[in-house]
Amino acid sequence: MLTELKSILSRAAPTLGQDLAGASALVLMLLVGLHVPTMI
Repeated sequence: MLTELKSILSRAAPTLGQDLAGASALVLMLLVGLHVPTMI
């Protein structure tokens, strides 16, 4: 199981940064979208 996990992480490593950037952008858009009505 540990070797399978290492294999999965080694194959997915190049896209982890992009996935993290995309997820953080979605969270940021959600937070901005929720706070915009209170600013207007």
